[in-house]
Parts: sequence; structure tokens; C-alpha cells
Amino acid sequence: MMDSRSTQTPTGDEALALDALSRITTQLVAEQRRSRRWSVFFKSLLALYAGIILVLSVASAWDSLWALQLPHAALVQIEGAIDANADASAERVIKGLRSAFDNEKVKAVVLEIDSAGGSPVQAEMIHREIRRLKALNPELRFVAVINDTGASAAYYIAVAADAIYANRASLVGSIGVRLDSFGFTEAMQRLGIERRLYVAGDHKGALDMFSPVRTEEEARIRDTLAGVHAQFIAAVREGRGEKLKGGEEVFSGLFWSGEEALALGLVDGIGDRRTVLGEVLGMETGIDYTPPSDWAGGIGKWLGGAVSRALSGAGGALRF
Repeated sequence: MMDSRSTQTPTGDEALALDALSRITTQLVAEQRRSRRWSVFFKSLLALYAGIILVLSVASAWDSLWALQLPHAALVQIEGAIDANADASAERVIKGLRSAFDNEKVKAVVLEIDSAGGSPVQAEMIHREIRRLKALNPELRFVAVINDTGASAAYYIAVAADAIYANRASLVGSIGVRLDSFGFTEAMQRLGIERRLYVAGDHKGALDMFSPVRTEEEARIRDTLAGVHAQFIAAVREGRGEKLKGGEEVFSGLFWSGEEALALGLVDGIGDRRTVLGEVLGMETGIDYTPPSDWAGGIGKWLGGAVSRALSGAGGALRF
């Protein structure tokens, strides 16, 4: 008697289908194996790359740590706008300066400057701190090096140094004060817009850009600018002393090339960080003491401050 569960021989079409299915399965398995091998390869390559970066970082950190134990020059950078909410804030720069002066292995401090200016308050804070630290450490040489630009508030800081160096094409000087504003009164009249400003204090709205300028208020503003300008000039005269060779045009707000600045006594020589370290200071090693910047937080604070100033309608702060 024949068993009903006995195997039946597949027909021609079924055999072809089974063969095709077998080949597809084999190819899929092979493809998975290849993908697995490539995955392992790329993961190994990534791990090797990360390992190399780690080794180089540790080696660099070890070199820096070792260099800190040897006599060296400290570098502190001032880049960009000098402002409380920027990288070149007094808080950040002073932190770097104090770290440099606190290390007994530091034999000279180089202030690297690349800034067109900014807040006179922030600049004066840095200037005053440099003079204080120098008084506590009179044997430590302090040199400012101007890269592309060292103007306005940046130059105010630089004159606190024992010597200033710049490139021949650097922009130096701009010893003056500015207060930016706009006036929209005529445009408002043409558009039929009425300005309603309520103040307590006759001159509280003096910097309001939507109100006409009053003669007595403009005179008062100019007196304030002149007073701050006088502070700037006094700081330059104190810092440069008899080195200054130019006349009153030096304090007119004009800027000069490094070569012109040398002739006017605004700088002491032509050079960059490398030449100053090696030829002026006789140092082989320079280590950056500038604190790391919180760039994300800095951008947020800067944008917030800019929006706040724009919405306030005021003319803004004094700027060097």
C-alpha cells in the first residue's frame, strides 16, 4: 500500500523556481557577508583614526605640559571686537593675563592684537589690569604685537605694554571716540508718523533716533565725547611718552600703516609674533594662555545685545 505522504518529484517549472530561489538565497547570504566584512573594516579604520587622534592629542598635551615647566613666553590674544559679550572681553583677556603672570616659568608676555576696537570701558579695564600686573612683576617684559589691525580700543590696550610691534601693512591708531546713531524725523513726517515719547527728565530722550536733535543736547554729547577722548589721549601719552613724534594729528582719529606708525612713534618696531619671540625677547617657546572661548554662548549674547540695542531706539554706547 502506497504512503500518501511520499515525496513527489517537482515539475519542470517548480524545479526552475526552486533553483532560482536557491541562487537568490546564496547571493543574499554572500552579500550580507560582504557587507559585514566592509562594516568591520570601516569600524576598524574609524577606531584606528580615533586612536591616532587620541595619541597625538596626548602627545601634544604632554609637550605643552612639559613646556609649561620650562622658561617660556606667554601669549594672550585679543581678536575681534572688544566687548563684554565678545571673545575679546575684559573678563576673558584678564583671566589669560593673570594666568600668565602667575606662572613663575613665564619670562615674557606677548599680547597678540588683531582688533579694530570696541568698548572704551572694556579696553580701560584691560589697560588698567596690565599696568597693575606689570607693577607687581617689573622684571617681566610685556610686548604687544599688532597683526592686521590694532586700532581704537585695541591700541588703547596696546599702549600699556613696554613695547609695541606691528607689520608694515598693519592698521594702527584711530585715537578717537564715536557714538553711532540715526535720524528718521524727516522720513516720519513724510509718512505721517507721529512720535510719542514720554520721559521724566528734560534730556532723557537725547539719544532717541526718532526725535529731532536739540542744540543743547548735541553740545552736551560732544562734551562727553571730548572728555572720553581726552582720557584716551592721556593714556597714549602716558604709555608712549617721549617716543611720540607726531603732532596733534596723531589724536585726530586717523589710522596709519605700521610703517607710518613707526615714524610717528606709535609703535617701536616692525615685526610679527615669531620675530618678536626670537629676536626681541630671545625666547624659543611661546605658549598660548588665552582661555578657550564659549563661541556658542558668545554668539547668543552678541545677537541678544544687538537686538536689544536695535529695539531700544537709543544711539548706542560709546566706542573707541
